[in-house]
Amino acid sequence: MSLKMKKEELELLSNKDIAELILQNSKRTLNTADLFKKIIKLLELPESTFESKIADFYTSLATDKRFILLDNGKWDLRVNHTSDKIIKVTAEEDEEEDEESEEKEEDEDSQDEDLEEDSYDDKEDEVYDDETNEELKDLVVIDEDELELEQ
Repeated sequence: MSLKMKKEELELLSNKDIAELILQNSKRTLNTADLFKKIIKLLELPESTFESKIADFYTSLATDKRFILLDNGKWDLRVNHTSDKIIKVTAEEDEEEDEESEEKEEDEDSQDEDLEEDSYDDKEDEVYDDETNEELKDLVVIDEDELELEQ
């Protein structure tokens, strides 16, 4: 599809579909307002549409998996952005982790019985959380359908 479509053809598309066409053809990112203004111009809608529908347009982009809101506040197509890390957990790995965690829980339970309640240290949890957050900051979760599309 192309933006050289007739107005009547464009009217049959949703605003999200038109936004996708605009981003495909412009090869650059656009903020919500600029993107919506282009749609209004293409469809020859009254200017009052901008203020009355901009919030709905933003919400529709935010909930559509085809679009991604970048750090600079501009929209782009998700297909233009691949993740640095892809983690796919197989059922086999899952089972191994479950077995290991069960064994670890049993060991911890027996150790907990020997310890007094007052010996618990909250600082250990804080360090763990900070380390975990740092390790996972670049992690991108994708579902299996997206993974298949990338391959």
